Amino acid sequence: MRRRWVLLITLLFVFLVLAVPAFADVPVVYQEYPAVRVIVNGQEVNGGILMDGRTMVPLRAISELLGLNVQWDATTNTVYISSPAAGAPQKPVPVPAQDVIRIGLIAPLTGDLKTYGQSVKNGFALALEEKKYRAGTFKLEGVIVDDRNNATEAVNGAMKLIKQDRVSAIVGSVTSLITIPLATVAQENGVLLITPTATNPRVTVDNGRRRDCVFRACFVDPLQGTAAATFALDKLKAGTAAVLYDRGNAYSAGLAQKFKEAFEKGGGRVTVYEAYVSSNEDFTPVLKDIARQKPSILYFPDYYFKAGQIGRQGRALGIAATFMGGDGWDSPDIDWQAMKGGYFTTHWSSSDPRPEVREWVNRYKARFGAEPDMFAALAYDATRILLQAIETAASRDPAAIKEAMQNMKEFPAVSGMISGFDLDGNPVKAMAVMQIKDGKAVFVTNVMPGKGE
Repeated sequence: MRRRWVLLITLLFVFLVLAVPAFADVPVVYQEYPAVRVIVNGQEVNGGILMDGRTMVPLRAISELLGLNVQWDATTNTVYISSPAAGAPQKPVPVPAQDVIRIGLIAPLTGDLKTYGQSVKNGFALALEEKKYRAGTFKLEGVIVDDRNNATEAVNGAMKLIKQDRVSAIVGSVTSLITIPLATVAQENGVLLITPTATNPRVTVDNGRRRDCVFRACFVDPLQGTAAATFALDKLKAGTAAVLYDRGNAYSAGLAQKFKEAFEKGGGRVTVYEAYVSSNEDFTPVLKDIARQKPSILYFPDYYFKAGQIGRQGRALGIAATFMGGDGWDSPDIDWQAMKGGYFTTHWSSSDPRPEVREWVNRYKARFGAEPDMFAALAYDATRILLQAIETAASRDPAAIKEAMQNMKEFPAVSGMISGFDLDGNPVKAMAVMQIKDGKAVFVTNVMPGKGE
């Protein structure tokens, strides 16, 4: 054990002194990430120093590999590390009472997608509150984990929820890039996972095999890309299109591929089909080529911050094409001016005229003082779907909850009536098409993928 502590202290020294030192006058964040204090066996390590929150991923992994106890206090951004006494029995993990079901939430509450994560957290909370933290005869407890849009953080968080908190199900995460490894953990541990917004097919299907513990409340990338191409051809009467996508992002690449396939199958011509890496900030070379080609549509399905960069640079170069994208554009922080006139597919719109939508929007605004986005709506739907499955199953057993969810029919979701789940765990429902106009996203129409309007 002594050798373990020598190694641990050495590693802590590297992290604290060589990697990300910050002085004590830094309040609660450092370089936009939560600052973290480290307590080892009751003593704060170098009390005048804070750590950048990103270092917690390797620090926790290394500590656990050394057989140390690691506890994380999210309220104070503190990690507690301790060694069990020699020969002492391990402290048993507390389990929920028989009438209590714990539900985990994993979402990016900090980092570059924090606006998505906060909306998801709000939707999750509202669903539990409206059900008074009950599902049938069970009391409900929510346990929240911040994945910071980092796959390692998400996996570590899921293992904590499963092994330590003993959750029966997890809602999360937000992006496909994070949720695909999260789905592997859920499947391997037999814990139900329902993602509000991760749209890549690989979330629920791994190499052709269904992950039967994993579901989603949103539609999948193939349908979104196909619907966007159909709308461009039928409603915008577009004949040519250029496509840009992030090759390292399963979400972006998936939408781009299906858009191209459907657009060309429908008689359109894709004049430019180019990939970039997420670290790119200068898109001038490819945008100049697109400007020369003069396509009717420029389709670039990425998240709002990257889409804004491409949109600003494209307009500056004189590109007159109609911009189109996916649900990653659905954020209050998108560059409204640069994306003016563009269209995007999404799962839901707060301006949908359906009465049930108007009523829910009013309840959300009364609770949180803000207009809900589709991330809030889908997190609300995902949580309510889960609660309905628990009530139907009348059990805390993940297998029973899973079966109830797979057999669910005609569920009245805020994002649209769900007639059921297909064999891959995807909901059968319509999607919305939005237009960016007058500094906001305006509802255009609902489209049932593959069936027209």
